[in-house]
Amino acid sequence: MILLRGIRLLYTGLEELSGKDLLIDGGRIEQIADSIDPGKLPTRDVEIVDCSNLLVLPGFINTHHHFYQTLQRCIPEVQDSPLFDWLVFLYEIWRNLDDEAIYWSTLVACGELAKTGCTTTTDNLYVFPRGVSGDFIDVEIEAALKLGLRFHPTRGSMSRGRSKGGLPPDDVVQSGGEILKDSERLIQRYHNPEPGAMTRIALGPCSPFSVSKELLIETRKLASAYGVLLHTHLAETQDEIAYCKDKYGKRPLALMEECGWLGDDVWFAHGIHFSDEELQKLKDTHTGICHCPTSNMRLGSGCARIPEMLSLGVRVGLGVDGSASNDSSDMLGELRNCFLLHRLSGGSAAITTRQVLEMATTGGASLLGRDDVGTLEIGKCADIIGIDVSEISRAGAVHDYLGSVVLCGSCHNVAFTIVNGKFVVRNGRLVNVDEDEVVARANEIALRLRTK
Repeated sequence: MILLRGIRLLYTGLEELSGKDLLIDGGRIEQIADSIDPGKLPTRDVEIVDCSNLLVLPGFINTHHHFYQTLQRCIPEVQDSPLFDWLVFLYEIWRNLDDEAIYWSTLVACGELAKTGCTTTTDNLYVFPRGVSGDFIDVEIEAALKLGLRFHPTRGSMSRGRSKGGLPPDDVVQSGGEILKDSERLIQRYHNPEPGAMTRIALGPCSPFSVSKELLIETRKLASAYGVLLHTHLAETQDEIAYCKDKYGKRPLALMEECGWLGDDVWFAHGIHFSDEELQKLKDTHTGICHCPTSNMRLGSGCARIPEMLSLGVRVGLGVDGSASNDSSDMLGELRNCFLLHRLSGGSAAITTRQVLEMATTGGASLLGRDDVGTLEIGKCADIIGIDVSEISRAGAVHDYLGSVVLCGSCHNVAFTIVNGKFVVRNGRLVNVDEDEVVARANEIALRLRTK
């Protein structure tokens, strides 16, 4: 058992409470009360954590990422490139990916996510170089669970290489048969639909310009057969809009609708360039959107119409996107950038700190089809973070500590991260892996990939 005692401010996702105690038992939230006497609990094995200087809130949920890209941060040649040029250059590095690169990049991404308040994350891995092990998703799952995060990998895919009019080299794409066979294998081996599950599988063909229409249709059939979610990039750039119009005679969302890719079991990354009619279509079909503000600014892709989506009732979550287009996996930083981007583009009334917090918690839970995470309630999963309000970066923020989560912080590391009732971050450090080793190995592999 873990007893969080005397919490300065507890944000449950539903209300803000002061001075409460919160008891964790067996991976679940057991009790929230004014005072919990550890002497009256059925066991003496209770760890008491003083939270008198801590803001305690639900762990954040990251709904779009590319872990392997942590090894391609800050590459000079593509720091000023738009998406399509950026991709063409980086494919030449990604064609050298191997199990070792996947394992250590996953530890880097999950480690940074955990240290900045994330407790549940997804990842879209879609590069499978020919002749290399096809077990990349298995390797990711091993690393993510070792670090301690709740993990929803999406089995990504690319089937349209350059010889068929796509962007990626032919040696990093797979046939539709290979993709569907491995997707089914992963679902059967790892997908756990039960409450409290640490691992669930989703299917994530990369984009309309890197997979065939036939693969989109067959992937939808497979997802429906097994009851798993669907995910892809959509409406991220004007180049993508032009590609779909030229190739299919329609805009990306219309293509996805034709392939059966709308509904409450689908969420798209980005969704920047939607029309008024398309926003209404998202709302009517309960299709979700993952907003990636930092990546969108970094690549100059545009600003998604998030305030309008929220006003309409479209389901929206947050994602850091890949670290080659964000250059970090900083969840707290993503919240702040989301707030600032929409204040800049839409004015001072465009979005509130509470709306951003909801996107990062309950919004993400909705996209991933989870009703057991995203809020702190009795019986729900104990996925909890603590933020130290006594640090200098929050001095003077006594007027609204919850707002300070979005607005303040020169250092975005949290005091602790608890996932499934276990510490993953304690005193600002990762618990289950050696951070120094992770950094050293990641740097070594990043240089090796670049040299190749």
